[in-house]
Amino acid sequence: MDRYLSPPPTSSVAVCVWIPLFALRCEEARRPELASQPSALLAPDASRRVVWQVSPLARHAGVRPGMTVSQAIGLCPALRLCEPDPVHYDERFALLLAALARVSPVVEPAELGLAYVGTDGLEGLYGGLEGIVEAIKRGTRKWERGTGERTPHLCSAFPAPRSAFRLGWGQGKFVAWVAATRAKPGCAIIVHPGEEGKFLAAQPVAVLPLDPDAHRRLRQLGLRTLGQLAALPEEAIVSQFGRAGRRWWRLAAGATAEPVVGRVLPEPISVSLTFFTPVADREMLVLALERLIERALRHPRRTGWRVQAVRARAELEHAASWLAAATLKDPSADRDHIAAPLKTRLAQAPPAGAVERLVVEFTAFAPGTAELQLFARDAGAAARAGQRRALRSAVQEITLRLKRPMLHHVIEVQPWSRLPERRYALIDYEP
Repeated sequence: MDRYLSPPPTSSVAVCVWIPLFALRCEEARRPELASQPSALLAPDASRRVVWQVSPLARHAGVRPGMTVSQAIGLCPALRLCEPDPVHYDERFALLLAALARVSPVVEPAELGLAYVGTDGLEGLYGGLEGIVEAIKRGTRKWERGTGERTPHLCSAFPAPRSAFRLGWGQGKFVAWVAATRAKPGCAIIVHPGEEGKFLAAQPVAVLPLDPDAHRRLRQLGLRTLGQLAALPEEAIVSQFGRAGRRWWRLAAGATAEPVVGRVLPEPISVSLTFFTPVADREMLVLALERLIERALRHPRRTGWRVQAVRARAELEHAASWLAAATLKDPSADRDHIAAPLKTRLAQAPPAGAVERLVVEFTAFAPGTAELQLFARDAGAAARAGQRRALRSAVQEITLRLKRPMLHHVIEVQPWSRLPERRYALIDYEP
């Protein structure tokens, strides 16, 4: 757990890896026939059935994200609707991040299908900028083909019909992101140092992290491109839009470069419960969540640490799934505090079917108070004492049954010897 206290690695140079419509791409990999038909994915966490991700063929027919099922079918009667499987998408994205981590130790996930790879110091390993980009391409293509996975059932046996990823390289995450959005599928756009301003000037203001109202106001002011925005005085934009306007201006002018912040890989604590018969009753699911959280809190690795991030995932009937994740504003070791956001999600967006298996995971932790840390040391000492007692009992039972000792200590008797037989010796183990 000490790794949670160390600062995460950073990189000023970034490669953006972007796979548009990531969840829908995952479904197409499992069912290749979807690639040739107008298809859409239903929203996994909506209180009513609405469309979430739409294929290009369906979009050409007029289907848009956020439409109800009846509206979408009315516009495109041949539309293929897919139930969401968020657990599968999350697992596939985790595999993509693992593939990228084999190229660089600095990987920052942004959202499903979007990640940044830090490339500072990798030139010597891959032979320059082009070599780094090619290494990331190879890793992403392997992920698309499903090779080298630890669990084969997580991916399709069918290769993707064509590469869907897009890469962008630049100083800072924003330049890399904009470059990735302009790249063709399977290709990369490289923005060399010193060319950021020229590259950004021609891009539309929509690439900025804007809300709809801010986008509308910028267009009313006649600002269509980042170059037009950067040509105005910075303070004039700040007077109109405040602190957010200052950030937009600096991004548009290439005056700031947000570094890639590598994540510290946690060692999650995971507990699960498989139901004898699928369960759809919400009260039973809430009770199961509470019991699983209690079990996870009793895990030895959790002792002395508070939970900062938790998620629950459920495997449903007919190969569907449900996923709920929460980051606690105040890390806690209290069951009810940890369970509260999961219960809220369960009430607002319950599983679309009966649950066959329920899993609770603690994925990030924060140091406990001084009292908790003292208790952790006491608990560690008690655990070691319990292990010694169990070992002593096992040695006594073996000796009684076999009439002679069968366990030994390995001790070093001649440290200078190169022969293991002379360097080490065995003595009877005495608990």
